[in-house]
Amino acid sequence: MALDFLRQALREHLAWWGLRHFTSDREYFAWQRQQLSIEELNQLNSQAERKRTGDRFDEIAFYDLAAQPTILPVLYSQRYEYYEEIGLRTTARLGQAKAVLDFGCGIGVLTIFYARLFPEKNFVGVDRSSASVAVAQGKADKLGLRNLRFACVDVETEPLSGAYDLVVVTHALVQAEQDRGLPSRSWRAFEREQDSSQQLSFEQRTGLAIRLDRLCQVLNPSGRMIVNEKTRQLARRVPFQRALANRGLRLAERPALIRYQTVEEVVDDGPLYVLDRKGEAALNWDEQPERDQGQLFDPGAVSMSAGDADRMLYENHWPSAQRAWEQLKDRQVISETTRQAADGRQVHAERGRSRGQHYLYCANTFDQRQLVIVEEAHSAMLDEYYQEIIRGLT
Repeated sequence: MALDFLRQALREHLAWWGLRHFTSDREYFAWQRQQLSIEELNQLNSQAERKRTGDRFDEIAFYDLAAQPTILPVLYSQRYEYYEEIGLRTTARLGQAKAVLDFGCGIGVLTIFYARLFPEKNFVGVDRSSASVAVAQGKADKLGLRNLRFACVDVETEPLSGAYDLVVVTHALVQAEQDRGLPSRSWRAFEREQDSSQQLSFEQRTGLAIRLDRLCQVLNPSGRMIVNEKTRQLARRVPFQRALANRGLRLAERPALIRYQTVEEVVDDGPLYVLDRKGEAALNWDEQPERDQGQLFDPGAVSMSAGDADRMLYENHWPSAQRAWEQLKDRQVISETTRQAADGRQVHAERGRSRGQHYLYCANTFDQRQLVIVEEAHSAMLDEYYQEIIRGLT
C-alpha cells in the first residue's frame, strides 16, 4: 500500500476515535480544560503519579481510568504522532502473517486499524486493563470486524493462549520507565559486563522476564516479532537487547530509531526491532552509544570578544564528550574526584587545564558525559560548577 494512502487512512481512523492532532502545548491544554472537569483532571494527575511510582495494580488502575469516555480522547490525543509513527511502520511489516497478536494493545487504536486494513488476517489484542479491553471490543463490534477479538490477560499471573506468526508489542515489555538499567564497567567506559545476575535483576524488576517468556511461548518457530520499547538510553538498551538475544531472537532488520512529538516534548523512542528466530540477515547487536552531534574541541575555531564574558569556548553534553576530553592536549589536572553516588552511579568530576584553556569534565556509569572549556579569565565559573557537582554527591 502507498504510504500517502496509509497515512490518510490512519488519520481518518484516529479522527473516528475522537483523537486530535495539536502542534502547540497552549492549544492542547486549552482543549483539555474544555473537555475535562477539574475533578477529572485532578483524578487523572493523581493516578498518573501513582502509576509512575507504584506497582502493577496502580498501572492497571491508570489505564482503566484512561478508558473512560470523556478522558480517552483527551489523553490519547497526546499520543497522536506516536500512533502515526508506530502504526505506519508496523503496517508495512505485517507481511504474510496470518495470525497476529498485539500484546499490550490498550484500547485497541492500532489493533483495530490493522484489522480494518487486512481482513484476511486474524488479530488478537491482549491487555491487562479490563476497561481498555472492553472499549476495544466495543469499537471492534461497532465496525463488525470478524477477524479481531480482544482478551483481558495479565501475563504476570497467567499464560497466553494460541500460536502466532507475528507478535507486535510496543510500550508493554519494559514498564519501569524510571529504572536506569545496567551501569557500565566504569565511568571511563560505555561497555557493560556480561554479568548474568545483573541481567536477571534488570529483567525481573522491570517485568521483562515473564512478559518476554510468555510471548516466546506463543510465537511460532518461523514467526516474527515487532518490538518498540522505551529503551533508547544505552543503559536500558543493552540489557533489553541481551534479553532478546538470550531467548533466541535475532535481528531481521537493522533497528530503527524512533522520534515523534508529543504535546509536551520531542520523544526519542525505540529502537524499533524486527526479530525472528532464524537470524538469516546475520545482523549484530550494537552495544555502543548512538552517533551524536558533538564535535572535538578546536581552539583555532573559537574566539571571544569583550562582550562574551559568559560565553563558553566549548560545551558538549553528548557521549562524544569523552572522546573530546581524551584528545585534549597536555591535560593538567587541578582537582578531581571519583565517588559512588547515592543512586548507585559511579561519578567522576575533573577540573584541569589544557594549553591555556580551563576545562571541567564529568562522567558517570550511566553514560552521561559533559565537557566544558573556557578561557582562563573565566575559570572561576568552572570552580563553582565543580564544587556544585561534589556537593551533589554527598
